[in-house]
Amino acid sequence: MRGRFITFEGGEGSGKSTHVQLLAERLTAQGVDVVLTREPGGSPGAEIIRHILLSGAAKPLGAETEAILFAAARDDHVRNTIAPALAAGKWVVCDRFIDSTRVYQGIVGRVDHRLIRGLERVTVGDAVPDLTIILDIPADLGLARAARRRTSRKADRFESENLAFHELLRQAYLTLEKLEPQRCVVVDGRNAREVVAGDIWKVVAERLRPYQSRAREATAP
Repeated sequence: MRGRFITFEGGEGSGKSTHVQLLAERLTAQGVDVVLTREPGGSPGAEIIRHILLSGAAKPLGAETEAILFAAARDDHVRNTIAPALAAGKWVVCDRFIDSTRVYQGIVGRVDHRLIRGLERVTVGDAVPDLTIILDIPADLGLARAARRRTSRKADRFESENLAFHELLRQAYLTLEKLEPQRCVVVDGRNAREVVAGDIWKVVAERLRPYQSRAREATAP
């Protein structure tokens, strides 16, 4: 039986990395076999492309080139990490996926949606998320959180964009829930970590029912 695929999306500093980890730990505690991963990256080839993208080296080439590079990384990630895990019945929890490209390069970068969707058809195939959690916080708060998190590290390609860019990102992410409510759920990321984690677990439990998944595996011949 195919595993479940959960992705996390949101602007910089919204808490994705923290809550990806917390959800993976909670699922594991329930007996679910979990693969924790991220984008760009998540496989050897994709991690190489991650460095190119986040360093800003591809920025002068334009948003279309960045979209193609993200797609190349995603192709390696899906083929080598996500698809094998799902086929083995594992649950995959991923920090960013297709919606980041749709928002960052598509909506904000104004790359033609036909190119974006064409790249998805080639690279993603059947590996479409069952559930996407969108962590929403005001852009200025997210940037402040990201700055505290960095300490001595320099801002990456996307963190270094101005506030107006990040405000556009936030609005674009909020639009996703309206376009695909069956897959996308917005969770308020401004609350305390424990509250946000509880809100996320409620969504996962209601929509994907991990308890039932574990029970089916236990009774399978």
